[in-house]
Amino acid sequence: MANRINYYDKSMQIIKNIHDLPQKPKLLLHACCGPCSCFPLTFLCPIFDVTIYFNNSNIYPESEYARRLEELKKLLGYYKRDFGFDVKIVETKYDNDSFNVDLEPYKDLPEGQERCFICFEKRMDDAFKYADEHGFDYFTTVMTISRQKNSQKLNEIGEKLSSKYKNTRYFYSDFKKKDGALFGIQLKNKYDLYQQLYCGCKYTYEKMQRKLGNESN
Repeated sequence: MANRINYYDKSMQIIKNIHDLPQKPKLLLHACCGPCSCFPLTFLCPIFDVTIYFNNSNIYPESEYARRLEELKKLLGYYKRDFGFDVKIVETKYDNDSFNVDLEPYKDLPEGQERCFICFEKRMDDAFKYADEHGFDYFTTVMTISRQKNSQKLNEIGEKLSSKYKNTRYFYSDFKKKDGALFGIQLKNKYDLYQQLYCGCKYTYEKMQRKLGNESN
């Protein structure tokens, strides 16, 4: 098995190199929900001028997409009040049917395999493109906060995309490290944020529905 890279250390090296800049670099942060954004915002905002990019057409159904977006907006309100950082959010058009065209051939795979990697890359690519076209210095995603997602793979995708876009650099991360995941849970509980029961796509939704149905029988 290939050696695992410590992406937390790589993130700290980037921060060390930009600490003395006269103004904060601009960072576009892909975010999928409020709970996953709690710690990444706390980690990033003192260093960067952060804008969130919400492009999650993978989420199913649309009512779930809308609920996660509203919870994220609620978090940003609390975050401005309690931490003083005014984080803007960019929303993209919801189009689950088109998004699933690339995922459908892998619908029967377990979570955490090729279908998920395609989903990660589609959203990260779209967000990276936006960052590159709109003058952001860095791009990253909150998804490395999750213990259910492969941080090595997410950072590999980010590094690959960084060769595609020339104006914006990729910010390596492993937000779950150094009790980041624990802090995120504490903040989520403090603000009483909605915690979803499945990752997001229709395939994990259907699996969750079957599980709930079996448990009720």
